Amino acid sequence: MKFKNNIKENEVTDKKLYKSRRQFLKSAAIIGTSSILGSSQLAAFEIKKYPTVNKYNIKNEAITKQKYATHYNNFYEFSTSKEGPALLAETLKPEPWKIEVTGHAKNTGFYDIDDILKKQNLEERIYRFRCVEAWSMVIPWLGFKLSDLIKQFEPTSKAKYVYFETLKDPKQMPGQNRQTIPWPYREGLRMDEATNELAFMAVGMYGEKLPKQNGAPLRLVVPWKYGFKNIKSIVKIAFVEKQPLNSWQQIAASEYGFYANVNPKVDHPRWSQASERRIGAGFSLFNPRIDTLMYNGYADYVADMYKNLDLRKYF
Repeated sequence: MKFKNNIKENEVTDKKLYKSRRQFLKSAAIIGTSSILGSSQLAAFEIKKYPTVNKYNIKNEAITKQKYATHYNNFYEFSTSKEGPALLAETLKPEPWKIEVTGHAKNTGFYDIDDILKKQNLEERIYRFRCVEAWSMVIPWLGFKLSDLIKQFEPTSKAKYVYFETLKDPKQMPGQNRQTIPWPYREGLRMDEATNELAFMAVGMYGEKLPKQNGAPLRLVVPWKYGFKNIKSIVKIAFVEKQPLNSWQQIAASEYGFYANVNPKVDHPRWSQASERRIGAGFSLFNPRIDTLMYNGYADYVADMYKNLDLRKYF
């Protein structure tokens, strides 16, 4: 499928930030990727493997400034407020970082993140981000296709789902001292979802390494789903046969389903999903509501996966 590319790169950030980011990339092409993602991680990469391509957005969008994308977050491991994660996430230590791979796959065990990533080619993708709370952003992510990571571990035919876990360490993540969520945070995807061309593993955003409050050093990005599916600070990946129970589904199954596909026709029990507020567009944090698009505007790439599914039942 040929990807639609109707959003311009300089529409993702304000003009000053856009220019500085492009200058940053030019400089990084000389000094290497280690300056972006840390001396111990991704040191083998070169910036030439970081093309700004495959922008999947369907139409021109309102600008999301970097300061909003990095300071308006849901990350209950640190705080239940939107501003709290940016203030409290300094306790997270993303280096060194190991990821456990288990389940129905040929290559399992514990992997250093650099051992995983040295086999991946980085690229930038500009995706819409839609929170289940009915607010949204447009964010440029740096990372690689989840399908490429899955190939690296060689799952067997028994692997029907991919399961993810966030780090559980109350010393690094003080919000885990409160029982807001049954820790660790858990998420999952069907195998066809995980291998869809849109599914992405992010290690950076806005041309810089991923901030701690945004899920450093590795997070999932699935732009056709609500934000809570985009699990952060991943330490475990498991290839399983049965559908896993995700954290919000465990807390309130009547409000949060396994699929969590963006759907303006299926409301949350306590609010409408027909529209959203685009954060950081213009001069104020909140702006007038805009219509929410089916699958967040990515129906051309994902709708076939759900053509035989009752979307009201399997929300």
